[in-house]
Amino acid sequence: MTFIDGAAPPLTDIVKDGADQSFMADVIEPSRQTPVIVDFWAPWCGPCRTLGPPLEKAVRAAGGKVRLVKINIDENPGVAGQLGVRSIPAVYAFDQGRPVDGFMGAIPESQIKLFVDRLAGADMTAEIEPLLAQAADSLRLGDIGGAAQAFTAVLQLDQTNAKAIAGMARIALSAGDAEQAREILDMAPPESANDPEIAGVRAALDLAANAPDPDETAGLGLKVANDPDDLQARFELAEALSARGDLENASEHLLAIIEKNRDWNEGAARAQLLKVFEAAGPMSEVTKQGRRKLSAILFS
Repeated sequence: MTFIDGAAPPLTDIVKDGADQSFMADVIEPSRQTPVIVDFWAPWCGPCRTLGPPLEKAVRAAGGKVRLVKINIDENPGVAGQLGVRSIPAVYAFDQGRPVDGFMGAIPESQIKLFVDRLAGADMTAEIEPLLAQAADSLRLGDIGGAAQAFTAVLQLDQTNAKAIAGMARIALSAGDAEQAREILDMAPPESANDPEIAGVRAALDLAANAPDPDETAGLGLKVANDPDDLQARFELAEALSARGDLENASEHLLAIIEKNRDWNEGAARAQLLKVFEAAGPMSEVTKQGRRKLSAILFS
């Protein structure tokens, strides 16, 4: 089936079942006029049943700017095999006769809508800030997977978004994978090098590079507990905590040193505290609360 002058397909033809034998007519040829999504599924697949309704809903809501072809791989294994489908649901988007995008497994309805709207040519810039806010909320709740999904959705809309790049790098660093965090940061364009979020992750990586042995950290903690006025031990403990990513407790120990002696060791505690603030990020609770406490100490 072909469409004249780029016209949208009839509304009754937006969602249809496909087959290996009709793949050219159902997908390849129509995709030269309108993007076509192919949903590889099977009746026994639970996630397929979860994905199907919201995917159809999003496609219909696009009003003919994108189509959906559903292929049961039990009855039609040919094309799925050629595309290397190993698990389902598997979703591929075709444009101009070739696959251009896709995803595996069931994903949240919000991300399905983004996927379809992007293919339909909608202006997606308005979606970025809500997704970043969603990622921040997920991080506060400890939902690392949810935050990663939101950051990934942002990067699908804007591959150079500094906040999303920094967010994914922080997630990698929190998992102990400093190398992956650096690789993610390398995605940032040169003009984002001084972005506070990017700079913050680089500062966190610098702190993590000096992470001590866990036994050493435990020993320092015991030393400070036995002698709270041992400022050198407290400072070393703060360094160890910040190196392993516990910026909140590192900040508290450094503030305790400044409160006891703001000029201790030529201001070393304050200098380290500023590094912790940079690593935590300007909008983090660690930084906001830490700056309020620092101001109270310095100006009381």
